[in-house]
Amino acid sequence: MRALGIDPGTAICGYGVVEQINGRIVPKTFGAITTDSKARMQDRLLKIYMELDIIVKKFQPQVMGVEKLFFGRNATTAIPVGQARGIVLLCAAQNKLDVLEMTPNEVKMSVTGYGGATKEQIIYMVTKILNLAEPPAPDDVADALAIAISATYEANSLARRNLLA
Repeated sequence: MRALGIDPGTAICGYGVVEQINGRIVPKTFGAITTDSKARMQDRLLKIYMELDIIVKKFQPQVMGVEKLFFGRNATTAIPVGQARGIVLLCAAQNKLDVLEMTPNEVKMSVTGYGGATKEQIIYMVTKILNLAEPPAPDDVADALAIAISATYEANSLARRNLLA
């Protein structure tokens, strides 16, 4: 099972591709798509789409995990995040990927066993699960990898119950 995790954003869109091999989850690629804050929004969204499409075509994940839109403390960031999320979902649809949407607490629970885990705990567990030499940075990348790990677990569970195409 190969999963792509996305932490959508217009300034930084974190991504991570992981694969489960013999019961172990290993990283295939991870990083961040960054855009210039001075660029037009449509150009920023186009850059995210184009780079994400390249990643999908190169690594051919079976499933994409995406965090559900969460307003949190700053509702003003919800609109640009929602726009980036729309681009991510468009890329998934055009590449015929199954999408698993999860809340931040569901991702935390899946990766750490505790839905109220801190950023530091998420980063620590992602580093350990994927046997990385150093913690992934920035936080958006660590979040994307956590989403990919969580999507792998969820996709395997759904496949066992014959609920995933």
